[in-house]
Amino acid sequence: MKTTSSLRDAKGVRWLVLALVSLTMLCCYYLTDAMAPLETRLEIARDWTATDYGFFTGAYGWFNVFLLMLVFSGMILDKMGVKFTGVLAIIIMLCGAGIKYWAISGHVGSELTNVNLGFWQWELKKSALVAGLGFATFGVGCEMFGISANKAVVRWFKGKEMALAIGLNTSVGRIGTALAMFTPVPLVNLTKDIAAPVLLSILLLCLGLVAFLFFAVYDRKLDKEDVENKIEKEDFKFHDIKEIAKVKAFWLITILCVLFYSAVFPFIKYATQLIVQKFGVADEFAGYIPALLPLGALILTPVFGSLYDKKGKGATIMLAGSCILLFVHLLFSIPSLNSLSVAIGLVLLLGVAFSLVPSAMWPSVAKIIPEKRLGTAYSMVFWVQNWGLMLVPMLIGYVLDKYCQAGTAVQKIGETELTVTQYNYQVPMLIFACFGALSILFAFWLKKEDAKKGYGLEKPNEID
Repeated sequence: MKTTSSLRDAKGVRWLVLALVSLTMLCCYYLTDAMAPLETRLEIARDWTATDYGFFTGAYGWFNVFLLMLVFSGMILDKMGVKFTGVLAIIIMLCGAGIKYWAISGHVGSELTNVNLGFWQWELKKSALVAGLGFATFGVGCEMFGISANKAVVRWFKGKEMALAIGLNTSVGRIGTALAMFTPVPLVNLTKDIAAPVLLSILLLCLGLVAFLFFAVYDRKLDKEDVENKIEKEDFKFHDIKEIAKVKAFWLITILCVLFYSAVFPFIKYATQLIVQKFGVADEFAGYIPALLPLGALILTPVFGSLYDKKGKGATIMLAGSCILLFVHLLFSIPSLNSLSVAIGLVLLLGVAFSLVPSAMWPSVAKIIPEKRLGTAYSMVFWVQNWGLMLVPMLIGYVLDKYCQAGTAVQKIGETELTVTQYNYQVPMLIFACFGALSILFAFWLKKEDAKKGYGLEKPNEID
C-alpha cells in the first residue's frame, strides 16, 4: 500500500490549497475588467473620449513593460518564494486600486494634459491619466500574483493532475471576469457612483489576502517537509534568463500567448459597447453577453486541462483554439451579422477558444522549462503578453476615434437618454482577426518544434 510521504500526496490538502489560490485569483481578476461594461458611462461622467478610455484600459501594462516589473517579479518569485511574492502582489494591487478609485470617483479634474511616450503622443484628460497610473500599479501586482499562482499550482500538482489544476485555477479566476461583466451596471445604478465597482474590488482584494494567508500556512508546512527530505531549492541566477532565452519553443509559446490574449482581453474591454451599438442591446444588459465568455471558460478550461493530462495533444489544442479565435472575429467583422443570437453564439464560441489555449499553454511551459526557472519563465511570458495588453487597447481606441466614427445617436444610459458617438467596429474586429491568424501560424510552428525536440507537448502528463 502506498503511504502518504508528503502533503502533495494528500489529495484533500492539495485541492484545498488550489481552492485558496484560485479564490484569490478570482478576487484579483474582478478589477481587471470592472470598468469594461461602463465605457460609455465613464466617458460621459468624466468627459472622456474613446482615446482616453483606450489609454486608461491599456495602462494595465505600462510598468510591467517599460519598467520591466514583470521580469523583476519573476526574479523575486524564484528568490523569495510564492508566499512572500503573493502577499507583496496583493498589497501592490490594493495600492493601485486605491489610486484608481481616487481618480474615477471625481477627485481628479478632467482638464487636458499631454502625454509623450516618444513613439506615441496623446492629449488626454487628467483623470484618465491618473486612473491609468492606478491601473498600471494594479497591473504590476496582478501579473505578479498570476505568475505566483501558476508556480504554486505547479509545485503542488507536478506529476499529478497538473493541467487540470491549472485549468481549474484559471477557470475560477474567470469568475472574477464574469462578475466584472454582470455587476458594475447594477451597482452603479444602485449607488449612483461610477467608481462603486472599484470600491467593491478593494473589498474583494482584502478577502483574497485572507485566503492567500491561509494558503501560506500549508505552503510553509510543505517547505518544512522539503527541508526534512533534503530537497534543495536553487536560488535565482541571472544566468537563468539566458538559459530560458535559448529555448526556441519557449519563445514560440510566448509569442502565441501575446497574439492570442491580444485578441481576447482587449476585445472584452470594448465588447459591451460593441454589443450595444452593433446588436442593439440595452446598456443595462449588454455586459451580460460578454460575461458568457469567461463563464464558458469556467466550465470548459478544466475539461480541456483534464484531456491534456490524460490524452496529451497540447500543441494541437492550442492550434484548435487559435483557429476558432480567427473564425469568431471574422464573423464579428461582418456588418450584416447583427442579430442578438449571432452575438451570443459567437461569444460562446470565443469562450471555447478561451478555454482551449490557456488549458494547454501554461502546463506546456512547465514541460519546456525546469521548475527552478519556472517563475522567471512565467514572468518573461507575462512581460511579452503585457505589451499586447498595453498597446492593443490603445490602438483600438485610437482607430475608433480616427477612422470608425459613424455619427451620433440617442442612447439610453440608465434612466437618461443621451446623445453618444456611434462607431463602426468592423476594422477593430479585423485587427483582432489578424492576431488570430498569426496565432495559428505560431501554433503550427510550436507543434513542429515539439516533434523535433521531444518536449512531450503532445504526450499525456504522468499522473501518480
